[in-house]
Amino acid sequence: MSEKPSSSAAVSQIKSALISIVTLLVMLAITATIAALSSLGMSMQFGLTVSMWALIIALGCQWLGFVHAYFYQTERYYDLVGAIANIAVVVFVLSFAEHRDLRALLLATLITLWAVRLGGFLFVRILKDGGDGRFDDIKTNFFRFLLTWTLQGVWVFFIQLCAILAISAQSTQPLDVFAIVGGIIWLLGMAIETAADWQKRRFRSQLQNKGQFISTGLWARSRHPNYFGEIVLWIGIAIVALPALSGWMYFGLLSPCFVVFLLTRVSGIPLLEARADKRWDGDADYLHYKNTTPVLILKLR
Repeated sequence: MSEKPSSSAAVSQIKSALISIVTLLVMLAITATIAALSSLGMSMQFGLTVSMWALIIALGCQWLGFVHAYFYQTERYYDLVGAIANIAVVVFVLSFAEHRDLRALLLATLITLWAVRLGGFLFVRILKDGGDGRFDDIKTNFFRFLLTWTLQGVWVFFIQLCAILAISAQSTQPLDVFAIVGGIIWLLGMAIETAADWQKRRFRSQLQNKGQFISTGLWARSRHPNYFGEIVLWIGIAIVALPALSGWMYFGLLSPCFVVFLLTRVSGIPLLEARADKRWDGDADYLHYKNTTPVLILKLR
């Protein structure tokens, strides 16, 4: 009688591992193809284009982080490694750029500021919280945990692809209205994301709010204002980069699209919404909040 459940569990584990492996390979194949296509005609560095090196650096950082994380069964450094990978990629790309013009420097600065701010915030948060519930059922599974770390490497590459290509462009473009408008949009998104993170952290630090959901400040206008700010700032970066793109480099415009897809369909909003629904199921106040507050885009009033 006890062998049947054990056998069923083993089959389930094998199936889960195979799904993770196939997903991993397909994801890497698609990402490598886009990295190659987007940099067609660009100069080589040590036998590869800058885009391919950026992908290698992003994945390398994550896989090194994964080895430590799986061995110690911890997600503590997940976001910190992601921030380090973002900075490493943009520093590498800028270092090997043929023309370090003002647009390239602006793009590198915007990405670095964002990575330092968000990476620092998330690292301090996980140190205080002691862990991240999203990883509870993942980190014990080798292949699922590896897939999660690899996904972050792909995320680092894709969100920066537009900037990577613009910084690596073989021709220069002076700062123009695209740089101004994109910079303003980036600043708006950065301000929204920073304010939303700060408001939620402050709310959770107050004892009277323990076990409650936040519905004040920007969180009264969106259930995920931090993600809205994230999307807006990457749209701003894409606008800054746009004049430097040409031909196959327009693949770089996948950057903001990937951010939207990842946050709204994969690892962001779906996971948090499911956790919130489970935690406050039957709570009349929560149901009212959910029914009257947009999931992402800020309502004006």
